[in-house]
Amino acid sequence: MRSPLFMMGRCFPETYLMNYRTRQFWLGALETLPLILAAFPFGIVFGALANSNGLTFAITAGMSSMVFAGASQFIAITLLANGTALPVIVLTVFIINLRQMLYSANLMHHVAHWPRFVRAVLAFWLTDETFATVSDRINRHPEEPGLRWFYLGSALFMYSFWLFSTILGYTLGSQIPGLSDWGLDVAMIVALVGIVTPALKLRADWACAAVAFISSLLTFDWPQQSGLLFSSILAICVGMLLSRSGKTNE
Repeated sequence: MRSPLFMMGRCFPETYLMNYRTRQFWLGALETLPLILAAFPFGIVFGALANSNGLTFAITAGMSSMVFAGASQFIAITLLANGTALPVIVLTVFIINLRQMLYSANLMHHVAHWPRFVRAVLAFWLTDETFATVSDRINRHPEEPGLRWFYLGSALFMYSFWLFSTILGYTLGSQIPGLSDWGLDVAMIVALVGIVTPALKLRADWACAAVAFISSLLTFDWPQQSGLLFSSILAICVGMLLSRSGKTNE
């Protein structure tokens, strides 16, 4: 006997398709929720920090809506506050966001058939949280349709919460002195550790993480966050070298 869901799909294909897309959309949002809750305090701290550094509400909200990259926004604000030259800020943010290229390359096989406009829009919304959620879904259900709507639900949910947390942090920052020093951003650090650790499977992965960790500790006091830039480049180079040597040995 065929299931009622199957019969519904045969009798009302358009209704069934719409309901399936809606379910996938909300499923993507739901599975991203734990990571969003961890990122929410991070957005509050960013808004408060922007307020304390004298940025206007329009600039702060504009950064979260158009840049939409938490770590890069924090570094950009710090560099702006220190009077760093604009080319240095742009280069630093670019290097930090290079990981998004790796995310995109990883997902390309699954989204290559999507319309170019859709890929461009969803590429803007690609974050650590959405990549982790979408990748987990692909690993668990590689042949299941509806990935586009799952991705969209995850991305829009993350984007909305990031904007809301930024606005809330900016508003509270003018009413609660020292809010940016409360250490709320530790939740995001824990979340990122939770994202990265399960993905460390190969020797090159572990070496990259270890080099980044040790180098960031040794260069923590370097001026204008240059230690973070140096550690990122060094870790990427080590990971690439070990990855290539592993393929050569095979």
